[in-house]
Amino acid sequence: MRSHRVAVIPGDGIGLEVIEAGKKVLETLAKKSGDFHFEFEDFDWSSQRYLSQGEYIPEGGLDKLSKFDAIYFGAVGSQDVPDHVSLWELRLAICQGFDQYANVRPARVLPGVNSRLKGAEEIDWIIVRENSEGEYSGNGGRVHQGHPEEVGTEVSVFTRKGIERIHRFAFKLAQSRPRKKLTLVTKSNAQRHGMVLWDEVFFEVAKDFPDVKIDRELVDAATTRMVLKPETMDVIVATNLHADILSDLAAALSGSLGIAPTANLNPERIYPSMFEPIHGSAFDIAGQGIANPVGSFWTAAMMLEHLGEATAAERLMAAIERLTDSGLQTKDLGGSANTRDVTQAICSDIEQQ
Repeated sequence: MRSHRVAVIPGDGIGLEVIEAGKKVLETLAKKSGDFHFEFEDFDWSSQRYLSQGEYIPEGGLDKLSKFDAIYFGAVGSQDVPDHVSLWELRLAICQGFDQYANVRPARVLPGVNSRLKGAEEIDWIIVRENSEGEYSGNGGRVHQGHPEEVGTEVSVFTRKGIERIHRFAFKLAQSRPRKKLTLVTKSNAQRHGMVLWDEVFFEVAKDFPDVKIDRELVDAATTRMVLKPETMDVIVATNLHADILSDLAAALSGSLGIAPTANLNPERIYPSMFEPIHGSAFDIAGQGIANPVGSFWTAAMMLEHLGEATAAERLMAAIERLTDSGLQTKDLGGSANTRDVTQAICSDIEQQ
């Protein structure tokens, strides 16, 4: 029997609720499949830990985490900890520490989910986000703090190596899809150094993928195109900041942030990859049992595929689509179901397959 070791980091807010739900679904799926199982280990890396012990990740934590096959992550963020502290001390510490340079966010309207966008049924996108440098490189500083002449700098860092590897990843992904289409998102008209390099390397890499149709869009124009002409896009590659924004727009256009998944991949598999729903800690509804766990289920399907369990991933996605199509939906989608209702429904569906 195949065994998969998964590190579980629920984190903060609704992360605890939806990741627990996701574990139940994965365990049900493994039991039904009968040919693989999970070894879960929970890590209490959270804002609560930071407030009580002064750290999110204990000494040697990443070394311990590196022994796992995958990481199942909930959310990070607290009203009691500045966002730049929680993000950099936990999530980005893992992403950068394990060179998870490819952030992959699929977006489509699931059956039964209503989008406010006319023509939303045409949405079938995958947004590839450069996840290790660019605008979120952490390069910068502050001087003369507290004085009128105080200065803060935030320096975007674009390296040829970092750009080329994410573009190659995006081209291979586009090549694997029926439409074989890739859109480059940029802002090289105004950002005339790093983003010009971003564009140049894209077109260099494109020569190795003659079967992939390409186009280029400025990021501001890309937002309008996603809304007005969703059928014209397929795989989208963008920088750390641009893709961060565009992927949230994609989730909203698809119905809700609560259903959207993310994979933070180390494609070479030197380090474990991390899988997380994109909705954040949502502390305004945390603890109420009403969070939509579908994003954590879809994320789990992406993790299964990464672990080589393609059949199980397909089975889980089919169960998710039957669930959303049934009308059993949480408040964010206009329904009245709670987290437990949705989780039990998915588990029952899997057991009956």
